Amino acid sequence: MRDLTPIFDGALVLTGGGTGGHFFPALALAEGARARWSDRPITFVGACRGIEARELPAGPWPHLLLDVEGFLGRSPLRAVKSAWKLWRAMARLKSLWRRERPWAVIGTGGYGAAPALLAARALGIPFFLHESNAAPGALVKLLAPKARRVWCGLEAVRPMLPGADCRLVGTPVRGAFLRDFRRAEELTAPFRLLVLGGSGGARALNEAMLAVAPALLEAHPEWEILHQAGAAEAERLKDRPRHARHALVPFIARVDEAMESASLIVSRSGASTCAELKAAGRGAILVPLPTSANDHQRMNARALAEEGRATVVEQAEDLASRLEAAILPRMGDATMRQDLSKAPEPNRAVDLCLDDLASYLG
Repeated sequence: MRDLTPIFDGALVLTGGGTGGHFFPALALAEGARARWSDRPITFVGACRGIEARELPAGPWPHLLLDVEGFLGRSPLRAVKSAWKLWRAMARLKSLWRRERPWAVIGTGGYGAAPALLAARALGIPFFLHESNAAPGALVKLLAPKARRVWCGLEAVRPMLPGADCRLVGTPVRGAFLRDFRRAEELTAPFRLLVLGGSGGARALNEAMLAVAPALLEAHPEWEILHQAGAAEAERLKDRPRHARHALVPFIARVDEAMESASLIVSRSGASTCAELKAAGRGAILVPLPTSANDHQRMNARALAEEGRATVVEQAEDLASRLEAAILPRMGDATMRQDLSKAPEPNRAVDLCLDDLASYLG
């Protein structure tokens, strides 16, 4: 049995989670750091809920999960409770780190990163931030002026962080995306439409796809749909009728393989997903989450659309008909699909971040 007890003394600490958009860049940086510094302990700090609470216990990484929760959208009473949990988690880390001082802390955003980053700032431990989205989150804006460096996924975020030492690096992707991908035009029937609602699922997107899938698949018998619905959503929808060629799954672990086998993708527009689409050379129909913090998903989607790699469908009451109008012609026209599927773009974000880290800390 693996020993996943966190080791902090001299460790590189990665913190970020809640959603895949925060957790997967941290995981990519951890993979790169392990390859570069094999003798350096690498430890994660996250929250007891969110994607890290599922992924870290099943993986090889030592980790500490803390009882913290977000503030956004909370009632005043819940906000006070959240603040108490944050203070308690930060105090616990400060006590640990006075005895076992980390080498550095890297935060990739999300409420689960707050205790470690605030503890590092209080103790004078070098900390670095990565902001994947086109608009910075509240935690990044608070801590950016004191960070050794803020690594930006997109140029648009730099002017939003005055007083911070920013560097444009792109968004780190996991090692599985740092390879050659088969070109979209090389795929043959049966063609696959891949639907990605994010690691937690997306109810509006799931409902819309269930509504339009029968018409899409009846019109194009050479197509099939692989649909990641999220764990809770997959359970909710498991007994709903759907087309025989419409596969509904809770989670796709090897999303790189799923993207490579897809001729067209429908997805939310989290920064990690956008970076993975570019690395895989796949075009997408993006449906931004309208309630994303600072509207960052819409900004991410528009950035990809400006590069000719995506078309944007806004979420509204008529989402099903909007999706059908965007998907149906592309299923029948290879040229339309391939116009979105540009050449894969090599991703150097992990190396750029770790080179920068090494230049600061030696």
